Amino acid sequence: MLVTHLSLTDFRNYETAEVDFAPGANLFVGSNGQGKTNLVESLGYLSTLGSHRVATDHAMIRQGCDSAIIRTRVQHGSRHVLAEVQLNRTSANRAQINRSAIRTRDLPRYFSSVLFAPEDLALVRGEPSGRRRFLDELLVLLTPRLAGVMADYERALKQRNSLLKSARAAGVKGAQLSTLEIWDDRLVALGSELIEARSRLIAQLVPAVSAAYVAIAGEDHRARLWSQLSILSSNADAEEGTVQAPVGGEFVPISAADAAVAFRASLVRLRRAELERAVTLSGPHRDDLVLELNGMAARGYASHGESWSFALALKLASAEVLRRESASGDPVLILDDVFAELDQSRRARLAGAVAGFEQVLITAAVLEDVPAVLTANTVHIQQGRIVEK
Repeated sequence: MLVTHLSLTDFRNYETAEVDFAPGANLFVGSNGQGKTNLVESLGYLSTLGSHRVATDHAMIRQGCDSAIIRTRVQHGSRHVLAEVQLNRTSANRAQINRSAIRTRDLPRYFSSVLFAPEDLALVRGEPSGRRRFLDELLVLLTPRLAGVMADYERALKQRNSLLKSARAAGVKGAQLSTLEIWDDRLVALGSELIEARSRLIAQLVPAVSAAYVAIAGEDHRARLWSQLSILSSNADAEEGTVQAPVGGEFVPISAADAAVAFRASLVRLRRAELERAVTLSGPHRDDLVLELNGMAARGYASHGESWSFALALKLASAEVLRRESASGDPVLILDDVFAELDQSRRARLAGAVAGFEQVLITAAVLEDVPAVLTANTVHIQQGRIVEK
């Protein structure tokens, strides 16, 4: 998959921007705050329907404007696609493919990218919610229909929590709350499908992350992943993702059938605690992806450099999984301000690790930070303008 052209209107600090892209490496150079990250952020939005920097779409609309437009031409083999999205302040966003209207949530079907940015250090050091989002965004790129499953699960969860709050306020006991069982069924059906999908994805990521970490760091560290499933926890007071499952030397995915049995049992087991707290205490919304380095939890054990390399390995592994499993082939790999954090040897190793991808987009504040092999197609950015190519 290749991006051949990007057009922006009123996006971030760009009134307008027109940028052509080449196969292979494309480097965007500019001082901090000039707009180079804004370019790659717009492409990342097309494949995830979100920003790696802000929580709301409104922040990406240029100040004083009512909307922003991202328009890109994508090539996959002999197929050419014009993908467009309009972000609106006061109405729903709108999307088009080849000038025909589509649902905005279907955009990721047409464009696949993997973006790594400094914010991704939180994948290693941050809260479980970020790691869940990492898995779910990758799942949608691999299997777009799962976006609907995730949305339906969130709606069911919201309804169930609302019912728990009403029951607590009314002093209703669990045995009297037959309506809750209806939402239990819905939650288990959707949640077990999501748990299985995440579990199978983790099984695919395990060898890819291990290989990517060695490729970046040049050291034989044991980088491993585990799934922690709240449905197997018996302790309602524990932190999210309290129980690691399955346990063993090799990660074995859990099936939807087994997940459904465990999920239903956990809802029964935790019913009293849920009524007391008015919140659903188990399910995929409380699971975690555990990252281990040399047998220790990376979140508390890894140094800054190791955490940075682990986060980068997660993204490179994601790109490798997409390359193998997605019908669209190689995703566009985006490296936002990565090389400044790496020493000379790791810069060279990273350049070698990404060399095989069809297209790599790179941003950097200093040209000399990027290995020369990646600088053939360089674009200079200054104050939201393309000043040199």
